Amino acid sequence: MRYTAETRVWNADDPDAIARAAAVLRAGGLVAFPTETVYGLGAHALDAEAVARIFSAKGRPAHNPLIVHLADRAMLELVARTDGDPAAGGVADPAPGGAAEQAARLAAAFWPGPLTLVLPRQPQVPAIVTAGGPTVAVRMPAHPVARDLIRAAGLPVVAPSANRSTRPSPTTAGHVLADLRGHVDVVLDGGPTPIGLESTVVDLTRTPPVLLRPGGVTLETLREHRPDLRDGTGAEVPADAHGDQRPASPGLLSRHYAPDAEVLLFAGTSTSRVLGAMRDAARDRRAAGQRVAVLVGGEGARRFADLDVEVVVLADDLQTVARDLFATLRTLDARGIDAVIVRQFADTGLGRALADRLRRAADGRQIVVA
Repeated sequence: MRYTAETRVWNADDPDAIARAAAVLRAGGLVAFPTETVYGLGAHALDAEAVARIFSAKGRPAHNPLIVHLADRAMLELVARTDGDPAAGGVADPAPGGAAEQAARLAAAFWPGPLTLVLPRQPQVPAIVTAGGPTVAVRMPAHPVARDLIRAAGLPVVAPSANRSTRPSPTTAGHVLADLRGHVDVVLDGGPTPIGLESTVVDLTRTPPVLLRPGGVTLETLREHRPDLRDGTGAEVPADAHGDQRPASPGLLSRHYAPDAEVLLFAGTSTSRVLGAMRDAARDRRAAGQRVAVLVGGEGARRFADLDVEVVVLADDLQTVARDLFATLRTLDARGIDAVIVRQFADTGLGRALADRLRRAADGRQIVVA
C-alpha cells in the first residue's frame, strides 16, 4: 500500500470503520487514531517498510525511536523481552523485586494507561523502530478506540504523535489533517483526546530505573511503586535535533512540541517580578510590530489588560491546562501570532510534564528572572 493523495476520515464510533482501519494497518498503510494522550500515527510495528512511511510522513529524524502500542500483555512478548534472562537479552535480575518483576508490577498498576516502559527488544522488531538501539519502548493505551483498533489488527502498532515532526502534538482529528492530509491513509476521528500530553516514559533497562519523559503518570505516583526511580528528564536531550545521537526515548529532542511562533518562557520565584518581566517583553515585542499572545493565570491577566496583546487565561487546574496546551498553541499559530509569552510551571506533579513540554517548545531556552 502506498501513500494516498486522499486521506479518508472515518468516525471512530463506527465498528465497521475500526475493522476497515485495521485492514489498512495489516496491509502496510498508515492510520491516525486517538489515544488517551494525543492522536497517534499508526503502522504495523513489525513491518519495516510501513514504519519507514511514518518517518517520511512526519519528516521525523531517523535517530528518534518510536513507541510500540499493544492491545494486551500477550503482544508484549512479541516485541520485548521480559523473562529476566540477561544472557538472552531479557530484563536483568529475575529475582523477587528485580527489574523483571518491577516491569510486571508497573504494567499491572498503570496499563492500560499513559505509561511507556523501555525494555530490551525482541530480534524481530525492525531496527528502524528503535533507531538501531537494543531497547524498545512499549505501552498499552487506555483509549477504547486505540485498544479496539490494535486488537482488530491483531498486531503491535508503532504510533508516534500524528503531526509533522517538532510541531505541537495533535489532540483532535483536525490537528492531524492540518499537518498530514495526503500523507496518511485514514484518520479515525474519536473527538478530542482527554489527557492532551504524551505518555510518561520509564527506562527499566537501567539500575535504578530512570524517568526519561514526564507525562500523564507523575513521578510522585510512580515512586509509590518504585521508590528508587531516578528523575533523568533533560539528561537525554541531543544538542542538535538533526544530529546523529540516538535518544533513549521519543520526545527528548531539544526542540519539540513547538509552534511556529517563538515561545518566550519565563521562570523565577517571585510572581510579581516574573509577571513584570513578561509584561516588559510583551510591550517590547508589540513595539517591534509583532503579534503577541500571553498565557497567564487568571490573577495575572490584569497585568496585561492595557497592552494590545492576546491574553489566554489558563485554567486553575493542571489537568485542564495539559488537555488544552497543544490545541492553544495551534490556535495561536492559526491567528498569526509571532511570539507566545508564558511562565514556566513548577517541576512537580503534572506541572513537571507541562514544564518539559514548554522547555522543548522554547527550544530549551528560558528567561530566569532574579
